[in-house]
Amino acid sequence: MKEIRAYIQPFMLSKLTQILLEIPNFPGMSVSDCEGFGREKLVPRQDYTPYVSRKRIEIFAPDEMVECIFSAVMTSANTHQQGAGKVYIIDVERGGKICTGEQGEELA
Repeated sequence: MKEIRAYIQPFMLSKLTQILLEIPNFPGMSVSDCEGFGREKLVPRQDYTPYVSRKRIEIFAPDEMVECIFSAVMTSANTHQQGAGKVYIIDVERGGKICTGEQGEELA
């Protein structure tokens, strides 16, 4: 199992969601608001804040679905401009369902 974690422009969320829902057996996702900044530096002003708003997407998926989901995120969230976002694939050791107590590598 892997986690696909993406940081995207907020206005790209609905487009990305529509594409992901077309994937058969898509396991679902979590979305949260976040702020941050990258390497690019701007000229500081007195009221300047370096933080830029983003949407954080978290998807836990079986290994066989990762490439399809990763490609969908890379394609559909692309604004063709610097700062479009980032996508990461992270190994997940195991998961658990709190309500049932089930645990294992395959739980997403």
